[in-house]
Amino acid sequence: MAGTSTREGRLVIAVAVLASLVVFLDGTIVNVALPQLLLQFGGGLAFQQWVVDGYTLTVAAFILIAGALSDSLGRLTILRIGLIGFGVTSLLCAVSPTGELLIAFRAAQGLAGALLVPSSLALLASKYRGPVQTRAIGLWSAWTSAAFIAGPPLGGLLVDTVGWRWVFGINLPVVAVTLLAASRLHLPSTEARGRKIDVLGAFLAAAGLGGLVFALIEQGRLGWGDPFVLTFGAIGIAALTAYVLWERKATSPMMPLDLFRARNFSVGNATTFLVWGALWLGVFIVPVFLQQVAGFSGLVAGLATAPMTVISLLISSRVGTLAGRFGPRWFIAVGPLIAAAGYLWMLTVREPVNIWLGVIPGVLLAGTGIAITSTPISSAVLSAINAEQAGIGSAVNNAVARVAGLVAIAIVGSITGARLDLAGFHRVVIVVAIIMIAGAVLSGTLLRNPKPDMTLDPLPVDSNAARRPVANKPEGA
Repeated sequence: MAGTSTREGRLVIAVAVLASLVVFLDGTIVNVALPQLLLQFGGGLAFQQWVVDGYTLTVAAFILIAGALSDSLGRLTILRIGLIGFGVTSLLCAVSPTGELLIAFRAAQGLAGALLVPSSLALLASKYRGPVQTRAIGLWSAWTSAAFIAGPPLGGLLVDTVGWRWVFGINLPVVAVTLLAASRLHLPSTEARGRKIDVLGAFLAAAGLGGLVFALIEQGRLGWGDPFVLTFGAIGIAALTAYVLWERKATSPMMPLDLFRARNFSVGNATTFLVWGALWLGVFIVPVFLQQVAGFSGLVAGLATAPMTVISLLISSRVGTLAGRFGPRWFIAVGPLIAAAGYLWMLTVREPVNIWLGVIPGVLLAGTGIAITSTPISSAVLSAINAEQAGIGSAVNNAVARVAGLVAIAIVGSITGARLDLAGFHRVVIVVAIIMIAGAVLSGTLLRNPKPDMTLDPLPVDSNAARRPVANKPEGA
């Protein structure tokens, strides 16, 4: 908005970034700790998958209703509730005495995290429009994507120095700082509209995703013919079918299906599903393989993925600016191809594993591709809908990414077999590359650059750029 001060604008961006940063970080920081958790609690590959998916499941299942709450009750209100909940559940994860309780606390942590992402991103999406919004989202995307990718190296450092419990404890100071910063925001509350909350939709989504994830993970241990696997799989399919039917007729749907009538919204979310599913799978398998098969320490395994973080921080914001000027289409199409090349490079890995020749070059390429892709996807999705729908729109996009991660982690055992080895690692990186290429083809074929939007708000970063002419291509380019 035209009257937004530089100081206030920077504070809004800082709060949005910090609130989402911990959610993205906790999606992957635990990956390097999985071998240590296995040694302490046992449980095999299925336990490791549940530590990751227990968190991702509740984020994915409840992020949509969190988006509706954000639009209805106010972005800052929901953000503060989510921050307090995330801090408490992070502490509970850190002191967990058993593996079963750790999984339960991870699920509760994901529920709190579901409140943070749509409310924080909606702060930006409702504050700015047009290319300026793209740059704001670029900053948000750069830091949150960096946090997602930084999880393994930071987790490795913590595991090898102070222990795995600090993988969760590190969230506490970030939450405290974000709460303090949020308390200094005094934004006009224009969101609350008394919208009803779709409780049945939330229940059906949770039941559907939970049933399918249970079947996909446990089939690796029990087999597809096991009655429990078949039962939970059937429950998942039935619940998700009922969810779609309910959302079509609900007066206040958790996921308004009308949003998908916007071409870029539907194509952007489909691309998100493919690209982020592949990324979740790749970020999961590399550090686990380097520790459990190649025998490296958690710190080394984590540092092997560190170049992704550096690249994301260096170029994501700049990519956001360029996508705002020229449109997101070809950025989203080219980025996954570069990432696919990076994972295909990892097919050169042989035993004994040479990280410098077999892993680092692939990580550099993959990180570059993801940095080119992440901001334009968020921008394409959010610019396709009205500002008033920013909360639910961002929630849908993030839910799609989380569901993709759920499915990706759940199928790891089906790709690798019961025991991860070099051949299984090669199979996983091939699958990652194929999915990335599919995302590139989809976006390059069906996505369209939006029409120019001249509603420019001054952004406290490169403010002169907001006054320069916009060179977006017209719809259909």
